[in-house]
Amino acid sequence: MEISGVISAIVIGIVIGVLGRLVIPGRQRIGILWTILVGIAAALLGSAIANGFDVADTEGVDWVEWLIQIGLAALGVAALDRTRTRRR
Repeated sequence: MEISGVISAIVIGIVIGVLGRLVIPGRQRIGILWTILVGIAAALLGSAIANGFDVADTEGVDWVEWLIQIGLAALGVAALDRTRTRRR
């Protein structure tokens, strides 16, 4: 992976993380850095899943890939929030 790929993964991860956080109702007790890290992981994992289902490269906007990534980010944020609230 080139440096441009890493930078684009970070930028897309930020967007995916924030969108994933917005999907979950209520307040999440995790910081923005955790949201970004979950978003980056969700973006990379979502791209791999979309490639596996052969829906990553379609004509126009890749809506299915975005939905997979946002869904994974929402699951990641919810899981991290749940583990953080149990510790306190």
